Amino acid sequence: MPNLHTMSAKKPIRIGVLASGGGSNLQAIIVNCAAGKINAQVVVVISSIADAYALERAKKAGIPAFFVNRKDFPDKSAFNRAIAGILREHHVDLVALAGYLRMLGPEILEPYRNRIMNIHPALLPSFGGKGFHGPAVHEAVIESGEKVSGCTVHFVDETYDTGPIILQKMVPVLDDDTPETLAARVLEQEHIAYPEAIGLFAEGRLKIVGRRVVISS
Repeated sequence: MPNLHTMSAKKPIRIGVLASGGGSNLQAIIVNCAAGKINAQVVVVISSIADAYALERAKKAGIPAFFVNRKDFPDKSAFNRAIAGILREHHVDLVALAGYLRMLGPEILEPYRNRIMNIHPALLPSFGGKGFHGPAVHEAVIESGEKVSGCTVHFVDETYDTGPIILQKMVPVLDDDTPETLAARVLEQEHIAYPEAIGLFAEGRLKIVGRRVVISS
């Protein structure tokens, strides 16, 4: 009897993750890959922060992990070329930014055009852009009086948080929320949304039409 799973299985997409911090979204991606929930594999993790815990998470999972120090390069272009080189060496299909706080240069954007994702802890296009990361996002949401917040997975372009939106998850903003309590509620949804978006990419179901991402059935 033929093995239907083998016959229908596509080759897992190869993910390169860029991270600057703790890497909880990286962990969510690793877990979903290992469980077979998404047809993907994290093949390399890169950070520009030497003690980023994301690198430790990668090592614990047996994934090659690299610290690339901006100070080792004469300019941003050379720094970005080094990162692009590591991604290329590991035959990366999709670049996933997981709390990566540096702007990507054309050295990375061009070879991976429409193949770079980011997750943002708010409902873009609101509360995005330079400086909107970490607690500052949730503080701004609460101060604005918004009743809902959430997270956004989007493709990456030349500016912060402006690329085509893939999907969003919402959470309520409660009257007694602090930036920390709201962040925790949003983070739960991030861990759902990012693997979901990667899964759609792996299935070939994402198509960019103008500024919109169309998800095919």
